[in-house]
Amino acid sequence: IKESKNKNRPYSAQDVFCNLQKQHGLGKTAVVKAMELLALEGKIKEKTYGKQKIYFADQAQFKDVNDADLKAMDCQISELIAEAQSLTQSCRQLDAELKELNSSLTTEEMMSEIQELKAECSEYRARLEKIKSATNHVTPEEKEKVYKERTVYVKEWKKRKRLASDMINAILEGYPKSKKEFLDEVGVETDEDCKVVVPSN
Repeated sequence: IKESKNKNRPYSAQDVFCNLQKQHGLGKTAVVKAMELLALEGKIKEKTYGKQKIYFADQAQFKDVNDADLKAMDCQISELIAEAQSLTQSCRQLDAELKELNSSLTTEEMMSEIQELKAECSEYRARLEKIKSATNHVTPEEKEKVYKERTVYVKEWKKRKRLASDMINAILEGYPKSKKEFLDEVGVETDEDCKVVVPSN
């Protein structure tokens, strides 16, 4: 009865049974009889909806609520809803921050990684010093000389390939067999046979 008055909401016998069963272990039959008895004594009201009975506190014991009070309660409800939404948002932000912190490295892990990186840097510095101290470096002049020689050799390669191709085509004009058979017969190996390509420059 006290809970019904405090919350001023309807309850079915099943609702009351579930609440009391958890707290006191009462059986459903006892709860139904008790609710019916309270209704007969006028301590609570009873209404039947189809096969179900609903029990609620006698509304006559509550004072009337005017429009101003209703508006005030509506305002309070709106404020509480807004506050709840704000708290929910704050909780989500805190959860996100906590998740980020949990996924971050600990101080010990950071110190360990720093030591590993320092060791790696030292290794690279040692390799760099070794390269700098080497005596077999190619000078810019030597590099330029090699590139010039390469250009000459590539140019000569293209020239000789063109001359050979012209000679072979001239012979093939009066040769009764195919080009492949001719090349096999005279023992000529082409760039394609050796899987090489003339550089473009």
